[in-house]
Amino acid sequence: MRPETALDARCVAVQSSIMTTKEFWKTKTLAELTDREWEALCDGCGKCCLAKLEDEETGEIYWTSVGCRLFDGSTCRCSDYQNRLKRVPDCVRLTPDNVGTIPWLPSTCGYRLVAEGKELPWWHPLVSGDPNTVHEAGISMRGRVKASEDELAEVEDYFAFILDEEP
Repeated sequence: MRPETALDARCVAVQSSIMTTKEFWKTKTLAELTDREWEALCDGCGKCCLAKLEDEETGEIYWTSVGCRLFDGSTCRCSDYQNRLKRVPDCVRLTPDNVGTIPWLPSTCGYRLVAEGKELPWWHPLVSGDPNTVHEAGISMRGRVKASEDELAEVEDYFAFILDEEP
């Protein structure tokens, strides 16, 4: 990819407003989305960046308030998104092929909702037009992550951070 120029940035802004008005997620399959449209489906909640524990016997998923070591709790974004798969070996790259098969994707996840044929909620940035509504609605993990994976040494350390339910 080439670096963006100021003109490119303006084009992206125009493209973004066109994408929102066209409601591309309603007219295309996940596989048909452009890279920009795919990335725009992310609501920025940060829930997928939380550590989750799975009971091997039952398959039950336990949510924790532990963030990935690359998770920035103030922005609810990855601090090194471009290199995350290299830096975090168990980071999962979401694709049109796998979003319907990942049991720990949050129930509010835009990718999951579109894959299931459901509507995006009012607070999703593509619906509201504002990337802050996910935070204002209390959906995001902004300010709610209690520890980073870097701070924990053993699986047992995560038990203190298990949440009662999906955040």
